[in-house]
Amino acid sequence: MKKSYVCCLLFLCLYTLNGQHISIGKIDSINSKILNEQRELWIHVPDDYSKNEKYPVVYLLDGHSNFHAVVGMIKKMSSGSKICPKMIVVGIPNTNRTRDLTPTKTKPNLPSWNVARAAISGGGGNFISFIEKELIPYIDSNYSTESYRMFIGHSLGGLTVMNTLVYKPELFNSYVAIDPSMFWDNERLLNEIKNLKLDKKYQNKTLFLGIANTMDKGMDTIKVKNDTTKTTKHIRAILTLNSLLAKDTLNNLSFKSNYYQEEDHGSVPIIAEYDALKYIFDFYKLKLRTEFLKDPENVILDIVQNYYKRLSKEFGREIIPSQYFIDDLAQRLMEVQQLAKAERLYKLNVTNYPKNAYVYTVLADCYLALGNKEKAIENFKKANSLSKSSYLTEQLYQLQDN
Repeated sequence: MKKSYVCCLLFLCLYTLNGQHISIGKIDSINSKILNEQRELWIHVPDDYSKNEKYPVVYLLDGHSNFHAVVGMIKKMSSGSKICPKMIVVGIPNTNRTRDLTPTKTKPNLPSWNVARAAISGGGGNFISFIEKELIPYIDSNYSTESYRMFIGHSLGGLTVMNTLVYKPELFNSYVAIDPSMFWDNERLLNEIKNLKLDKKYQNKTLFLGIANTMDKGMDTIKVKNDTTKTTKHIRAILTLNSLLAKDTLNNLSFKSNYYQEEDHGSVPIIAEYDALKYIFDFYKLKLRTEFLKDPENVILDIVQNYYKRLSKEFGREIIPSQYFIDDLAQRLMEVQQLAKAERLYKLNVTNYPKNAYVYTVLADCYLALGNKEKAIENFKKANSLSKSSYLTEQLYQLQDN
């Protein structure tokens, strides 16, 4: 069921209407002095993109093959159920994949890695410098971005994600490594991770590891660990990585892995990307059911304030609730006769939006429902001083006349 749902998301990017194409992004480019070439970029911004808002940024490797799927998922998951925030997606198409997505030069020790491919490998350091020193500053200067950044890669792209997490953890907040090629260069990076201390540099960092089933029939994740053939080298290295990270006791890095028994190396990105977004943004959705609001024991104000403290921590800046969100929540509390709790929420809006006449008006209405005439008059007067209206004048006339 989940796989079918995720696959359906892809069609968001493929529809046409009355013969006109629906655009999901634009092609941009940047001249890289580090790589000495022009780099094409595929950029998606939310449909209601505004320079007055800030958006997290997803940096996506293998942009040509992964862009449509990831954009489709984010568009769907950020609307309606709001599983994740609206985000900018930066797809990075390849010019020389072997060069850019391999951290070290290797010998041609696998059938698929001939002498020519091995000879051009090992440019990953320059590629990450390009992302850090040229691409990220370009995106931040031309788009309305949060400081929050996610890095997604599959196969050699997953190797690049892991290499960045090890040596440049500060570049991104969250990392998604999908069936990464940890066998690379005789497991060089994997062996370095064995001695890696996940210290304070990894606080508030998140890693999702997706593992495909690349084993022959009859093999399982237990048996494969004792296998020594080249055909299982890929998955054995990933399972070793998974074991190393699962044994971490410092608990600075937030880590989760999923093994997808029914998915192979080519099919795993779609489902893993979906699961990664759900895991990484597990903090994003605030669930407040009507039954909870009716409960006289609920601590709604604490829940709301703690939720926005968490958002602020994750996104690295102070985030306050929108006036309309709090107003709607307070109105729902009014409807179930939780008037005192509605008052606290209306007062939160007054604190956050002190120059807005409307927040004082609805707070005054709340005081009328509570039977507090004096407070109602005080807030109607404040609202009227900010923005005069016939409604406020009439309310003050009636209250002061009685």
